[in-house]
Amino acid sequence: MKLNMKDQIVKFLAYDGKISIACISTTNLVEEARKIHDLSPLATAALGRVLTITALIGSEMKNKTDKLTIQVKGNGPIGKMVVVSNNMPHIKAYITNPHADLPLNEFNKLDVGGAVGNQGFINVIKDIGLKEPYIGISPLTSGEIAEDFANYFQPSEQRQTAVALGVLVDKNGVRSSGGYIISPMPDATQEEISKVEQSIFKAGAISKMLDNNLSLKEIAKRVTGDENVKIIDTLITPAYKCECNKERFENGLMTLGEEQLIELIKEDGKAEIQCQFCNKKYNFNKEELEKILTKIKK
Repeated sequence: MKLNMKDQIVKFLAYDGKISIACISTTNLVEEARKIHDLSPLATAALGRVLTITALIGSEMKNKTDKLTIQVKGNGPIGKMVVVSNNMPHIKAYITNPHADLPLNEFNKLDVGGAVGNQGFINVIKDIGLKEPYIGISPLTSGEIAEDFANYFQPSEQRQTAVALGVLVDKNGVRSSGGYIISPMPDATQEEISKVEQSIFKAGAISKMLDNNLSLKEIAKRVTGDENVKIIDTLITPAYKCECNKERFENGLMTLGEEQLIELIKEDGKAEIQCQFCNKKYNFNKEELEKILTKIKK
């Protein structure tokens, strides 16, 4: 496990502003998620990719109150993955089957596509203070996540993009994790786009470049083929952060209704609720449950 590079999002322009690229390192973020959810190596690789793309998209939001929710649900053994981010970006996640495991794929790598499945959907919900949140839905095509999101951007957000996401896991945890999104501007020439495509192919896996201690600027140069990329934004470090508290779960208990709450008090005399995003447990004794019941009756 290598945690020597801080997690960061850096945005660049290449070819005199005709190509935009956002690069991210998420090694620490994904390692934190691995520890919280006790993820298998395969689940780490899958959820790590979704955490990374969520941080990238979340960094585009303007206001502190904006919220991004990404759901990935395929027909593989991993089940459903949900990642939530604000614009900081502070990120939290949960996964249906954190211990999912499969044999290595034909390339001797973790079979993320098999674990996620190639039948299902990506659901992107952006709550940016409008009357209704923006909802974009796209079918899964490979389950490899990066390819699926490249396919999402074109019809849903009218963006031609190249997306790379990678998580390198060893026996001690996450060695490296990160990704990038590259988008040509309307004035980009076909020659420049072709050069970027060739450079992406030559550059290889993002996780390998990070594992070799390349900086995000060096990665941006490699994947665009432009030595003169310009930094346009350096964002705050993405971090795993859950804002749960006892009051929120008290409100959740109130939604049970009077009848169910009376039954809970009679049968158990207490309640323990665990946050699915951070696994923190909240305990309510009989007296606290009775106070909640009183509030419902008012």
